[in-house]
Amino acid sequence: MATNDSQPKADNAESEGDEGKKDSGQRKLSFKLIVMAAIAVLAVAAIGGAGYFFLAGRGKAEAAVAAGRTKPVVFLDMPDVLVNLSSTGGERTQYLRVKVTLELADQAMSAQIQPVMPRLMDAFQTYLRELRPTDLDGSAGLYRLKEELTRRVNAAIAPARINAVLFKEIVVQ
Repeated sequence: MATNDSQPKADNAESEGDEGKKDSGQRKLSFKLIVMAAIAVLAVAAIGGAGYFFLAGRGKAEAAVAAGRTKPVVFLDMPDVLVNLSSTGGERTQYLRVKVTLELADQAMSAQIQPVMPRLMDAFQTYLRELRPTDLDGSAGLYRLKEELTRRVNAAIAPARINAVLFKEIVVQ
C-alpha cells in the first residue's frame, strides 16, 4: 500500500505543478495584456497630441491673418487674350479666349510688372497659339496651362516672382 500512497502523492504533486504553471501563465497573459493596453493608450495619446499640435498651429496662423500681421495679396488683371488654336489641316479653326489675373505678393510688384506687360502678352500669345484643343481637355489640361503661364510670367519678370496665374474665364469656341 505504500506504493499506492506514493502514487496519489505524485499525482497531487503533478497537479500542484500544473496549477503553478497555470498561475504563471495567467500572470504572463495579464502582463502581456497590460503592456498591450499601455501601448494602445500611448499610441492614442501620441495621435491626439500630434492632431492638437497641427490644429493649434493652424489656429495660430489663422489668428495671425485675422490680426493683420500677414500682407494681403494683390491681384493684377491682364488684358484679355483671344487666339486661334493650332489645328491639323482640315479641321475647323477653334478659338481660345482667356481672362487672366496675376496673384502678386505686394503692391510694389504691380509697378514692376506694368512696364513689361507687352513682353508678358507676347509670351502668352505665342504659347497659347501652339496649343491644340486636346491640350485643354479636363482639369489636368487647365492645371498644366496655369503652371506653364506662371512659369513664363516668372521668367519674364525675373528676379521677381508672382504667386500664381488665376483664370477668370476660359472659352474654347
